[in-house]
Amino acid sequence: MNQTVMQTVGIERSPKADATLALLWERIRRRGDMPGFTKAITAILASMRGEDERDFSMTQTVLSDPVLTQKVLRLANSGMYSAFGQRINTVSKAVLVLGTEAIGHLALGLKLIEELGKSTPDSLQAHIEMEKAVLAGMVAQKVALQSASRDPEEAVVCSILHSLGRMMVTFYLPEHWILLQQQAVGDGRMPHNEAAQDKAAQDHLGLSLEQIGRATAEHWGLPRNLVAGMRRVEPGERAEGFSHDDWLAALGTMSSQCAESLWNGDEAGAARAAQLAADFSSMLGLPPESIIGAIEKAKVEAAADLSIAPLANPPEKRARNAANARMREAGNKILTNGVTDMRDAAASATPGQMMSMAIETAYHGLSFTRAFGFLRSRRDGKYSAKIGLGDGAKGMLPKLVFDDAYEPNVFFAALGSDRVIFIENARDPKFASKLPGWWKGTLGDGHCFVVIPLCTQGEPVGFIYGDWDDRYPSVYLNQTEFTLLNDMRALVVKTVERRQQVEVAANRG
Repeated sequence: MNQTVMQTVGIERSPKADATLALLWERIRRRGDMPGFTKAITAILASMRGEDERDFSMTQTVLSDPVLTQKVLRLANSGMYSAFGQRINTVSKAVLVLGTEAIGHLALGLKLIEELGKSTPDSLQAHIEMEKAVLAGMVAQKVALQSASRDPEEAVVCSILHSLGRMMVTFYLPEHWILLQQQAVGDGRMPHNEAAQDKAAQDHLGLSLEQIGRATAEHWGLPRNLVAGMRRVEPGERAEGFSHDDWLAALGTMSSQCAESLWNGDEAGAARAAQLAADFSSMLGLPPESIIGAIEKAKVEAAADLSIAPLANPPEKRARNAANARMREAGNKILTNGVTDMRDAAASATPGQMMSMAIETAYHGLSFTRAFGFLRSRRDGKYSAKIGLGDGAKGMLPKLVFDDAYEPNVFFAALGSDRVIFIENARDPKFASKLPGWWKGTLGDGHCFVVIPLCTQGEPVGFIYGDWDDRYPSVYLNQTEFTLLNDMRALVVKTVERRQQVEVAANRG
């Protein structure tokens, strides 16, 4: 770490501090220096600072990232901006309505959480710290909307960044985080107490968690106002010359402490949050009841959006999640065993037998409502379902026929790209144009579905289809399941190719 940055963030140089930052930069570098985030913030900041065509530049920057585009549009159409009273369908309009600064801060916050999530090791503590940062951002957003803040998203980013030091240590220096927790407990204080953690960090690392966070922000080149807003303040610190940066710092401090208090969703935490609202009321220029109302709104949002926080997982939800996890584990075992059986049978089985095994395995392993195997007849110029499992599947087979002439829909997209496609919400109105008439007329009660194309030498010979109805309102496939589906697909295709080679040889004879 160079001396300029050390001085900028107010760190007194020491061998221990230098060693800590050197280790942190090395760990980040070894894991790719969060390339998606560092590249994104460079483009976002350039767009925010540009003198000419800032709106166009910001639009291009956001549109270059499909995931970011969807998140920006979803948030731009959320209740937070409902006062605008208009549907925002393009990033260009979002920039026009909300402004370059707001979209820039929004994009920064989204990219930080996205990239930290990608970089997270298999550590529960790291996931917890990330969700607490997200919760702090939710609190800050709701409070900022109660104030005259011109850019609530700036407040969100600053509040998320307040937890940056904690996130960096749990993500990249987990062995040191364990020692900090142990020392805080040894001092007779709760390990999540900020003062205890900062004292332990100062003793052990030569830096407080706040200093590590601010050093990281400087290292990434974040704007001065965001770095300044990361400062932790004490209630009642307001004095003459209280600036916007000071207000951001106060909101970030209160929001991050609120997130810690709200985490468990208990009465003690709610009481602590109410006390924080009273303590920071004068600094934020809002009555305590307005802050408490904003915190309650953030709690409702957190209960729907967070996954690890006890706040978002009441006992009945935890029991349901545990049951789902057990079902998921059992399903993956079925998929794994099915792939093993298919490998064992591949040398002697026919393509039809292999497809039947694949459909049966996927049907049981993924708990499909229905599953079908479609084959293509070049002579008839049609795809038709030859086998079906599940609710009413057998009676539907005669209706599941369609022409093999290309149409711009999701099925031909899957066959053309030769990769497994998962549709999370087939009921989304924006997706309706990508669904063919034959599907709407027969399988339209499906909520989400999977298409597994079967292609040889670039030509489709059929596909496997499986769907879930409304009994499964929220379905996603993890990487293990995608891998197993691709393994099944490859085994079926290999058998088809072997049959084709035999037929070619016979015709030559």
